Amino acid sequence: MLILTIRLLNALVFKVVASFSVSEYYFDFSCGCILVWVMEIGGNSLPSGPDGVKRKISYFYDPEVGNYYYGQGHPMKPHRIRMTHALLAHYGLLQHMQVLKPFPARDRDLCRFHADDYVTFLRSITPETQQDQLRQLKRFNVGEDCPVFDGLYNYCQTYAGGSVGGAVKLNHGLCDIAINWAGGLHHAKKCEASGFCYVNDIVLAILELLKQHERVLYVDIDIHHGDGVEEAFYTTDRVMTVSFHKFGDYFPGTGDVRDVGHGKGKYYSLNVPLDDGIDDETYQSLFKPIVGKVMEVFRPGAVVLQCGADSLSGDRLGCFNLSIKGHAECVRYMRSFNVPLLLVGGGGYTIRNVARCWCYEVYTLPYYNLHVAPSNMENKNSRQLLEEIRVKLLDNLTKLRHAPSVQFQERPPDTEFPEDDQKGVVLHGEGTDRMADDTSCARVLDIGSMSIEEPVSEKVEQESLNKSSDQPVPMYTKP
Repeated sequence: MLILTIRLLNALVFKVVASFSVSEYYFDFSCGCILVWVMEIGGNSLPSGPDGVKRKISYFYDPEVGNYYYGQGHPMKPHRIRMTHALLAHYGLLQHMQVLKPFPARDRDLCRFHADDYVTFLRSITPETQQDQLRQLKRFNVGEDCPVFDGLYNYCQTYAGGSVGGAVKLNHGLCDIAINWAGGLHHAKKCEASGFCYVNDIVLAILELLKQHERVLYVDIDIHHGDGVEEAFYTTDRVMTVSFHKFGDYFPGTGDVRDVGHGKGKYYSLNVPLDDGIDDETYQSLFKPIVGKVMEVFRPGAVVLQCGADSLSGDRLGCFNLSIKGHAECVRYMRSFNVPLLLVGGGGYTIRNVARCWCYEVYTLPYYNLHVAPSNMENKNSRQLLEEIRVKLLDNLTKLRHAPSVQFQERPPDTEFPEDDQKGVVLHGEGTDRMADDTSCARVLDIGSMSIEEPVSEKVEQESLNKSSDQPVPMYTKP
Protein backbone atom coordinates (compact mmCIF):
# COMPACT_ATOMS: atom_id res chain seq x y z
CA MET A 1 0.00 0.00 0.00
CA LEU A 2 2.83 2.40 0.89
CA ILE A 3 4.70 1.63 -2.35
CA LEU A 4 1.55 2.18 -4.40
CA THR A 5 0.91 5.50 -2.62
CA ILE A 6 4.47 6.67 -3.31
CA ARG A 7 4.15 5.76 -6.98
CA LEU A 8 0.87 7.66 -7.28
CA LEU A 9 2.38 10.70 -5.56
CA ASN A 10 5.46 10.56 -7.78
CA ALA A 11 3.26 10.41 -10.86
CA LEU A 12 1.27 13.40 -9.63
CA VAL A 13 4.43 15.40 -8.94
CA PHE A 14 5.81 14.54 -12.39
CA LYS A 15 2.68 15.96 -14.02
CA VAL A 16 2.75 19.09 -11.89
CA VAL A 17 6.37 19.93 -12.65
CA ALA A 18 6.47 18.66 -16.26
CA SER A 19 6.90 22.19 -17.56
CA PHE A 20 10.01 22.80 -15.42
CA SER A 21 13.58 21.55 -15.75
CA VAL A 22 13.42 19.13 -12.85
CA SER A 23 16.27 16.70 -12.52
CA GLU A 24 15.43 15.00 -9.23
CA TYR A 25 12.58 14.27 -6.90
CA TYR A 26 12.54 12.04 -3.83
CA PHE A 27 10.19 10.80 -1.18
CA ASP A 28 11.39 12.03 2.19
CA PHE A 29 10.68 9.23 4.67
CA SER A 30 11.79 11.43 7.57
CA CYS A 31 8.78 13.69 7.24
CA GLY A 32 6.47 11.92 4.78
CA CYS A 33 6.65 14.46 1.96
CA ILE A 34 7.91 14.68 -1.58
CA LEU A 35 10.92 16.83 -2.26
CA VAL A 36 11.20 18.50 -5.64
CA TRP A 37 13.85 20.89 -6.74
CA VAL A 38 15.29 22.28 -9.93
CA MET A 39 18.98 21.47 -10.17
CA GLU A 40 21.55 22.41 -12.75
CA ILE A 41 23.60 19.36 -13.65
CA GLY A 42 27.21 19.51 -14.70
CA GLY A 43 28.85 21.86 -12.22
CA ASN A 44 30.99 20.87 -9.28
CA SER A 45 29.79 23.64 -7.01
CA LEU A 46 26.33 24.36 -5.69
CA PRO A 47 24.06 26.30 -8.02
CA SER A 48 24.21 30.02 -7.52
CA GLY A 49 21.78 32.10 -5.53
CA PRO A 50 20.17 35.38 -6.61
CA ASP A 51 23.61 37.03 -6.58
CA GLY A 52 24.59 34.77 -9.49
CA VAL A 53 27.88 33.53 -8.05
CA LYS A 54 28.71 29.84 -7.70
CA ARG A 55 30.67 28.72 -4.67
CA LYS A 56 33.15 25.94 -4.12
CA ILE A 57 32.15 24.17 -0.93
CA SER A 58 34.19 21.94 1.39
CA TYR A 59 32.01 19.91 3.73
CA PHE A 60 33.61 18.25 6.77
CA TYR A 61 32.07 15.11 8.22
CA ASP A 62 33.35 12.23 10.34
CA PRO A 63 31.12 9.11 10.21
CA GLU A 64 31.98 8.35 13.85
CA VAL A 65 30.68 11.63 15.24
CA GLY A 66 27.13 10.32 15.59
CA ASN A 67 28.28 7.54 17.89
CA TYR A 68 29.22 9.84 20.77
CA TYR A 69 26.55 9.92 23.44
CA TYR A 70 26.18 12.47 26.24
CA GLY A 71 23.97 10.11 28.23
CA GLN A 72 20.37 9.10 28.84
CA GLY A 73 18.02 12.08 28.85
CA HIS A 74 20.66 14.63 27.86
CA PRO A 75 19.35 16.98 25.14
CA MET A 76 22.65 17.27 23.23
CA LYS A 77 22.74 14.46 20.70
CA PRO A 78 25.64 14.26 18.23
CA HIS A 79 23.49 11.80 16.27
CA ARG A 80 21.82 14.85 14.70
CA ILE A 81 25.00 15.34 12.65
CA ARG A 82 24.56 11.86 11.19
CA MET A 83 20.91 12.61 10.44
CA THR A 84 21.89 15.81 8.65
CA HIS A 85 24.46 13.93 6.58
CA ALA A 86 21.88 11.27 5.72
CA LEU A 87 19.49 13.91 4.39
CA LEU A 88 22.26 15.49 2.32
CA ALA A 89 23.08 12.06 0.88
CA HIS A 90 19.46 11.16 0.13
CA TYR A 91 18.85 14.48 -1.61
CA GLY A 92 21.94 14.18 -3.78
CA LEU A 93 23.69 17.25 -2.41
CA LEU A 94 26.98 15.58 -1.48
CA GLN A 95 27.97 15.27 -5.13
CA HIS A 96 28.04 19.07 -5.35
CA MET A 97 30.52 19.46 -2.51
CA GLN A 98 33.98 18.25 -1.63
CA VAL A 99 33.26 15.85 1.24
CA LEU A 100 36.14 15.59 3.69
CA LYS A 101 36.86 13.68 6.86
CA PRO A 102 38.68 16.05 9.22
CA PHE A 103 41.94 15.21 10.88
CA PRO A 104 41.51 15.22 14.67
CA ALA A 105 42.87 18.36 16.33
CA ARG A 106 46.00 17.62 18.32
CA ASP A 107 46.88 18.75 21.84
CA ARG A 108 48.97 21.64 20.58
CA ASP A 109 46.14 22.76 18.27
CA LEU A 110 43.68 22.90 21.17
CA CYS A 111 46.24 24.66 23.38
CA ARG A 112 46.35 27.61 20.99
CA PHE A 113 43.35 28.80 23.02
CA HIS A 114 42.74 26.39 25.89
CA ALA A 115 44.93 26.03 28.96
CA ASP A 116 47.39 23.13 28.93
CA ASP A 117 46.09 21.63 32.18
CA TYR A 118 42.50 21.76 30.93
CA VAL A 119 43.41 19.93 27.71
CA THR A 120 45.40 17.37 29.73
CA PHE A 121 42.34 16.84 31.93
CA LEU A 122 40.02 16.30 28.93
CA ARG A 123 42.47 13.81 27.46
CA SER A 124 42.76 11.76 30.65
CA ILE A 125 39.25 11.80 32.15
CA THR A 126 37.02 8.75 31.58
CA PRO A 127 33.73 7.54 33.08
CA GLU A 128 35.74 4.96 35.05
CA THR A 129 38.23 7.47 36.54
CA GLN A 130 36.00 10.49 37.14
CA GLN A 131 35.23 9.55 40.76
CA ASP A 132 38.95 9.87 41.50
CA GLN A 133 39.08 13.41 40.09
CA LEU A 134 36.17 15.17 41.78
CA ARG A 135 38.20 18.30 42.50
CA GLN A 136 39.26 18.56 38.85
CA LEU A 137 35.69 17.99 37.66
CA LYS A 138 34.52 20.93 39.73
CA ARG A 139 37.45 23.11 38.72
CA PHE A 140 36.82 22.59 35.01
CA ASN A 141 33.01 22.65 35.29
CA VAL A 142 32.60 19.12 33.99
CA GLY A 143 29.60 17.28 35.43
CA GLU A 144 25.88 17.30 34.72
CA ASP A 145 25.51 19.67 31.76
CA CYS A 146 28.94 18.75 30.43
CA PRO A 147 29.17 15.07 31.40
CA VAL A 148 32.07 12.69 31.08
CA PHE A 149 31.28 10.04 28.47
CA ASP A 150 33.15 7.41 26.48
CA GLY A 151 35.37 8.96 23.83
CA LEU A 152 34.96 12.51 25.15
CA TYR A 153 38.42 13.69 24.09
CA ASN A 154 38.14 12.06 20.65
CA TYR A 155 34.83 13.85 20.20
CA CYS A 156 36.46 17.19 21.02
CA GLN A 157 39.31 16.47 18.61
CA THR A 158 36.86 15.54 15.86
CA TYR A 159 34.60 18.58 15.94
CA ALA A 160 37.50 20.99 16.51
CA GLY A 161 39.45 19.41 13.66
CA GLY A 162 36.57 20.06 11.27
CA SER A 163 36.38 23.77 12.05
CA VAL A 164 40.15 24.31 11.97
CA GLY A 165 40.36 22.28 8.77
CA GLY A 166 37.68 24.46 7.22
CA ALA A 167 39.63 27.59 8.15
CA VAL A 168 42.78 26.14 6.55
CA LYS A 169 40.86 25.42 3.34
CA LEU A 170 39.54 28.98 3.25
CA ASN A 171 42.97 30.44 3.96
CA HIS A 172 44.46 28.59 0.99
CA GLY A 173 41.63 29.61 -1.32
CA LEU A 174 40.65 25.99 -1.92
CA CYS A 175 36.98 26.72 -1.27
CA ASP A 176 34.62 29.65 -0.88
CA ILE A 177 32.50 28.09 1.87
CA ALA A 178 33.52 25.49 4.46
CA ILE A 179 30.92 23.63 6.51
CA ASN A 180 31.34 21.76 9.80
CA TRP A 181 27.95 21.03 11.33
CA ALA A 182 29.62 19.14 14.19
CA GLY A 183 31.24 22.40 15.35
CA GLY A 184 29.81 25.62 16.70
CA LEU A 185 30.25 24.86 20.41
CA HIS A 186 30.43 28.49 21.38
CA HIS A 187 30.20 28.36 25.21
CA ALA A 188 33.52 26.66 26.02
CA LYS A 189 36.00 28.88 27.85
CA LYS A 190 39.77 28.87 28.03
CA CYS A 191 39.85 26.81 31.23
CA GLU A 192 36.42 25.24 31.54
CA ALA A 193 33.52 23.52 29.84
CA SER A 194 30.16 25.23 29.66
CA GLY A 195 26.71 24.68 28.17
CA PHE A 196 27.37 21.24 26.61
CA CYS A 197 30.63 22.60 25.10
CA TYR A 198 34.12 21.37 26.01
CA VAL A 199 36.42 22.83 23.35
CA ASN A 200 35.69 26.09 21.56
CA ASP A 201 36.24 25.11 17.94
CA ILE A 202 35.04 28.53 16.77
CA VAL A 203 37.79 30.41 18.59
CA LEU A 204 40.36 27.95 17.22
CA ALA A 205 39.04 28.43 13.67
CA ILE A 206 39.08 32.23 13.99
CA LEU A 207 42.67 32.13 15.25
CA GLU A 208 43.53 30.14 12.14
CA LEU A 209 41.72 32.61 9.86
CA LEU A 210 43.58 35.52 11.46
CA LYS A 211 46.82 34.11 10.06
CA GLN A 212 45.59 35.07 6.60
CA HIS A 213 43.00 37.80 7.18
CA GLU A 214 43.39 41.13 8.97
CA ARG A 215 39.82 41.06 10.23
CA VAL A 216 37.34 38.24 10.90
CA LEU A 217 33.63 38.63 11.62
CA TYR A 218 31.76 36.20 13.86
CA VAL A 219 27.94 36.09 13.66
CA ASP A 220 25.89 33.89 16.00
CA ILE A 221 22.19 33.01 15.43
CA ASP A 222 21.95 30.39 18.18
CA ILE A 223 19.25 31.23 20.74
CA HIS A 224 21.96 31.32 23.43
CA HIS A 225 24.51 34.11 23.63
CA GLY A 226 27.87 33.26 22.07
CA ASP A 227 29.66 34.11 25.31
CA GLY A 228 32.76 31.95 24.88
CA VAL A 229 33.67 33.50 21.53
CA GLU A 230 32.90 37.03 22.65
CA GLU A 231 34.99 36.63 25.80
CA ALA A 232 37.96 35.30 23.81
CA PHE A 233 38.07 38.36 21.53
CA TYR A 234 36.61 41.02 23.84
CA THR A 235 39.71 43.21 23.82
CA THR A 236 40.77 43.04 20.16
CA ASP A 237 39.68 45.02 17.12
CA ARG A 238 40.64 42.27 14.67
CA VAL A 239 37.56 40.16 15.47
CA MET A 240 34.04 41.54 15.64
CA THR A 241 31.42 39.37 17.34
CA VAL A 242 27.70 39.81 16.65
CA SER A 243 25.24 37.68 18.63
CA PHE A 244 21.43 37.50 18.27
CA HIS A 245 20.07 35.72 21.33
CA LYS A 246 17.43 35.36 24.01
CA PHE A 247 18.30 37.64 26.93
CA GLY A 248 16.99 37.74 30.48
CA ASP A 249 16.51 34.79 32.82
CA TYR A 250 18.17 32.47 30.33
CA PHE A 251 21.51 30.72 29.96
CA PRO A 252 24.25 31.98 29.95
CA GLY A 253 22.83 35.28 31.26
CA THR A 254 25.27 37.44 29.30
CA GLY A 255 24.92 39.46 26.11
CA ASP A 256 23.41 42.77 27.19
CA VAL A 257 23.18 45.43 24.50
CA ARG A 258 25.53 47.53 26.64
CA ASP A 259 28.32 44.93 26.43
CA VAL A 260 30.39 46.39 23.60
CA GLY A 261 33.97 45.23 24.18
CA HIS A 262 36.90 46.68 26.07
CA GLY A 263 40.10 48.57 25.29
CA LYS A 264 41.02 48.19 21.62
CA GLY A 265 37.96 45.96 21.28
CA LYS A 266 35.45 48.60 22.36
CA TYR A 267 32.47 48.61 20.00
CA TYR A 268 33.73 45.41 18.34
CA SER A 269 31.24 43.30 20.29
CA LEU A 270 27.60 43.69 19.29
CA ASN A 271 24.81 42.03 21.25
CA VAL A 272 21.20 41.85 20.09
CA PRO A 273 19.09 40.79 23.11
CA LEU A 274 15.70 39.35 22.14
CA ASP A 275 12.59 38.05 23.89
CA ASP A 276 10.39 34.99 23.45
CA GLY A 277 8.45 34.34 20.28
CA ILE A 278 10.42 36.39 17.77
CA ASP A 279 9.37 35.47 14.24
CA ASP A 280 11.02 35.63 10.82
CA GLU A 281 9.91 39.14 9.94
CA THR A 282 10.98 40.83 13.17
CA TYR A 283 14.23 38.84 13.31
CA GLN A 284 15.20 39.93 9.80
CA SER A 285 14.25 43.53 10.57
CA LEU A 286 17.25 43.52 12.91
CA PHE A 287 19.57 41.00 11.30
CA LYS A 288 19.92 42.52 7.84
CA PRO A 289 20.42 46.20 8.71
CA ILE A 290 22.85 45.40 11.55
CA VAL A 291 24.91 42.81 9.69
CA GLY A 292 24.81 44.88 6.50
CA LYS A 293 26.24 47.87 8.36
CA VAL A 294 28.87 45.66 10.03
CA MET A 295 30.02 44.37 6.65
CA GLU A 296 30.23 47.94 5.35
CA VAL A 297 32.16 49.35 8.31
CA PHE A 298 34.29 46.42 9.49
CA ARG A 299 35.05 44.95 6.04
CA PRO A 300 36.06 41.46 7.23
CA GLY A 301 38.31 39.23 5.18
CA ALA A 302 36.41 36.14 6.35
CA VAL A 303 33.17 35.38 8.20
CA VAL A 304 32.27 32.62 10.66
CA LEU A 305 28.52 32.01 11.00
CA GLN A 306 27.32 29.91 13.92
CA CYS A 307 23.99 28.36 12.82
CA GLY A 308 22.59 27.07 16.10
CA ALA A 309 19.17 25.58 15.31
CA ASP A 310 17.71 25.99 18.79
CA SER A 311 16.34 29.35 17.60
CA LEU A 312 13.81 27.41 15.48
CA SER A 313 10.17 27.19 16.44
CA GLY A 314 9.43 24.12 18.55
CA ASP A 315 12.95 23.52 19.81
CA ARG A 316 13.11 21.41 22.95
CA LEU A 317 15.09 24.07 24.84
CA GLY A 318 14.29 27.16 22.78
CA CYS A 319 11.58 29.82 22.88
CA PHE A 320 11.93 31.60 19.52
CA ASN A 321 9.50 31.20 16.63
CA LEU A 322 11.71 31.10 13.53
CA SER A 323 10.86 28.90 10.57
CA ILE A 324 13.61 27.04 8.74
CA LYS A 325 13.16 29.46 5.87
CA GLY A 326 13.69 32.41 8.20
CA HIS A 327 16.73 30.79 9.82
CA ALA A 328 18.22 29.97 6.42
CA GLU A 329 17.68 33.52 5.22
CA CYS A 330 20.51 34.54 7.56
CA VAL A 331 22.80 32.04 5.82
CA ARG A 332 21.69 33.22 2.38
CA TYR A 333 22.29 36.83 3.36
CA MET A 334 25.80 36.13 4.60
CA ARG A 335 26.58 34.18 1.42
CA SER A 336 25.50 37.15 -0.69
CA PHE A 337 28.57 39.16 0.38
CA ASN A 338 30.89 36.67 -1.38
CA VAL A 339 33.38 36.71 1.50
CA PRO A 340 35.10 33.44 2.56
CA LEU A 341 32.55 31.83 4.86
CA LEU A 342 32.81 29.12 7.52
CA LEU A 343 29.47 27.63 8.59
CA VAL A 344 29.34 25.72 11.88
CA GLY A 345 26.53 24.12 13.84
CA GLY A 346 25.72 24.78 17.47
CA GLY A 347 22.59 24.26 19.53
CA GLY A 348 19.46 22.46 18.39
CA TYR A 349 17.61 19.90 20.49
CA THR A 350 14.61 18.82 18.43
CA ILE A 351 16.96 16.82 16.29
CA ARG A 352 14.67 16.04 13.35
CA ASN A 353 14.28 19.80 12.84
CA VAL A 354 18.02 20.38 13.25
CA ALA A 355 18.76 17.93 10.43
CA ARG A 356 16.16 19.52 8.15
CA CYS A 357 17.44 22.99 8.90
CA TRP A 358 21.12 22.32 8.21
CA CYS A 359 20.32 20.29 5.11
CA TYR A 360 18.16 23.14 3.81
CA GLU A 361 20.90 25.66 4.53
CA VAL A 362 23.40 23.74 2.42
CA TYR A 363 21.14 24.29 -0.54
CA THR A 364 18.87 27.27 -0.14
CA LEU A 365 16.30 26.62 -2.88
CA PRO A 366 12.76 26.05 -1.53
CA TYR A 367 12.63 22.61 0.06
CA TYR A 368 9.05 22.94 1.15
CA ASN A 369 8.93 19.57 2.87
CA LEU A 370 11.88 20.43 5.11
CA HIS A 371 10.28 23.51 6.60
CA VAL A 372 9.39 23.94 10.23
CA ALA A 373 6.58 26.47 10.19
CA PRO A 374 6.32 29.01 13.00
CA SER A 375 3.61 28.51 15.59
CA ASN A 376 1.04 30.99 16.87
CA MET A 377 3.07 31.75 20.00
CA GLU A 378 3.07 35.34 21.22
CA ASN A 379 5.86 37.57 19.95
CA LYS A 380 7.03 39.46 23.03
CA ASN A 381 9.41 41.66 21.02
CA SER A 382 7.63 44.98 20.59
CA ARG A 383 8.44 47.06 17.53
CA GLN A 384 9.45 49.91 19.78
CA LEU A 385 11.95 47.76 21.68
CA LEU A 386 13.41 46.32 18.47
CA GLU A 387 13.74 49.79 16.99
CA GLU A 388 15.57 51.00 20.09
CA ILE A 389 17.99 48.06 19.86
CA ARG A 390 18.55 48.63 16.15
CA VAL A 391 19.23 52.35 16.61
CA LYS A 392 21.55 51.70 19.56
CA LEU A 393 23.66 49.15 17.70
CA LEU A 394 23.86 51.15 14.48
CA ASP A 395 24.95 54.13 16.56
CA ASN A 396 27.70 51.99 18.12
CA LEU A 397 28.91 51.14 14.63
CA THR A 398 29.22 54.81 13.71
CA LYS A 399 31.84 55.10 16.46
CA LEU A 400 34.17 52.83 14.50
CA ARG A 401 36.18 55.32 12.47
CA HIS A 402 37.70 52.83 10.06
CA ALA A 403 38.38 49.16 9.57
CA PRO A 404 41.42 48.36 11.75
CA SER A 405 44.66 47.44 10.05
CA VAL A 406 47.47 45.20 11.24
CA GLN A 407 51.13 46.13 11.46
CA PHE A 408 53.60 44.15 9.38
CA GLN A 409 54.85 41.18 11.36
CA GLU A 410 56.01 37.62 10.82
CA ARG A 411 53.08 35.49 9.76
CA PRO A 412 52.42 32.49 12.02
CA PRO A 413 52.90 29.13 10.27
CA ASP A 414 49.85 27.35 8.91
CA THR A 415 48.37 24.57 10.98
CA GLU A 416 49.69 21.33 9.54
CA PHE A 417 48.03 17.99 10.02
CA PRO A 418 49.73 14.59 9.70
CA GLU A 419 49.77 13.11 6.23
CA ASP A 420 47.26 10.32 5.72
CA ASP A 421 48.79 7.03 4.66
CA GLN A 422 45.71 6.05 2.67
CA LYS A 423 44.75 8.75 0.21
CA GLY A 424 41.05 8.46 -0.46
CA VAL A 425 39.13 8.93 -3.68
CA VAL A 426 36.72 11.77 -4.19
CA LEU A 427 33.37 10.14 -4.87
CA HIS A 428 31.29 13.28 -4.45
CA GLY A 429 32.65 16.74 -4.98
CA GLU A 430 35.07 18.87 -6.84
CA GLY A 431 38.81 18.99 -7.11
CA THR A 432 39.54 15.31 -7.80
CA ASP A 433 42.94 16.06 -9.27
CA ARG A 434 43.77 18.70 -6.69
CA MET A 435 42.86 16.49 -3.76
CA ALA A 436 45.39 13.89 -4.85
CA ASP A 437 48.03 16.24 -3.46
CA ASP A 438 46.02 18.30 -0.98
CA THR A 439 45.73 16.26 2.22
CA SER A 440 46.92 18.92 4.63
CA CYS A 441 43.68 19.46 6.52
CA ALA A 442 41.44 16.48 5.86
CA ARG A 443 41.05 13.01 4.49
CA VAL A 444 38.79 12.65 1.47
CA LEU A 445 35.74 10.79 2.69
CA ASP A 446 34.32 7.70 1.03
CA ILE A 447 30.56 8.21 1.07
CA GLY A 448 28.64 5.01 1.57
CA SER A 449 24.98 4.35 2.14
CA MET A 450 23.62 6.31 5.07
CA SER A 451 20.90 5.49 7.55
CA ILE A 452 18.73 8.14 9.09
CA GLU A 453 17.50 5.85 11.85
CA GLU A 454 18.19 6.87 15.43
CA PRO A 455 20.30 4.66 17.74
CA VAL A 456 18.45 2.21 19.97
CA SER A 457 19.18 4.28 23.08
CA GLU A 458 17.58 7.35 21.49
CA LYS A 459 14.58 5.32 20.29
CA VAL A 460 13.99 4.22 23.88
CA GLU A 461 14.13 7.86 25.00
CA GLN A 462 11.69 8.90 22.29
CA GLU A 463 9.27 6.08 23.15
CA SER A 464 9.31 7.11 26.79
CA LEU A 465 8.62 10.70 25.80
CA ASN A 466 5.73 9.62 23.58
CA LYS A 467 4.20 7.56 26.38
CA SER A 468 4.23 10.56 28.72
CA SER A 469 3.20 13.16 26.15
CA ASP A 470 0.57 14.54 28.53
CA GLN A 471 3.26 15.37 31.07
CA PRO A 472 5.87 18.13 30.82
CA VAL A 473 9.08 16.98 29.12
CA PRO A 474 12.02 17.03 31.55
CA MET A 475 14.11 19.93 30.32
CA TYR A 476 17.81 20.41 30.67
CA THR A 477 18.29 24.10 31.28
CA LYS A 478 21.77 25.37 30.79
CA PRO A 479 22.69 26.78 34.24
